[in-house]
Amino acid sequence: MSTAERTWNSPTAPQRLGILRKTTSIAIVGASDKPSRASYFVATYLLSSSSYRVYFVNPVATEILGQPVYKTLADLPEVPDLVDVFRRHDDLPSVLEETIAVGAKTLWLQLGAWHEEVAATAEAAGLEVVMDRCVKIEHARFHGGLHLAGFDTGVISSKRQVLA
Repeated sequence: MSTAERTWNSPTAPQRLGILRKTTSIAIVGASDKPSRASYFVATYLLSSSSYRVYFVNPVATEILGQPVYKTLADLPEVPDLVDVFRRHDDLPSVLEETIAVGAKTLWLQLGAWHEEVAATAEAAGLEVVMDRCVKIEHARFHGGLHLAGFDTGVISSKRQVLA
């Protein structure tokens, strides 16, 4: 994450909910087959707790969670609505180029990822951008499955969940 001052404004909670509601497919760029990695945890959650079609992009892995892994976004069987990025700061401009080239609608940078230039370029290209947020946490937040620690506690609540 860059240490420069943050000037870009993140989408509001209702805007993030809107993005997630209209999303039907997600490509996880930088997906890992290692259970200790955040991308693996997010992938497990999305496959088990959402209706999204989930694709994994990693140039060296071949299978993650029983699903095929694609080397690039261009190799996917469809254009993903949302590209969820688990890559280093310096890799973000090239991921953006790939995202624009395939015609995805949203670039989502995971927790800790912030790149002002990438956000500005993505928005100028017509993409929606979310930075420094976790798709799993945001999805769970809007669907009643988020505990303080970010996990579903299984506790029944009287609070109404937001329906997607």
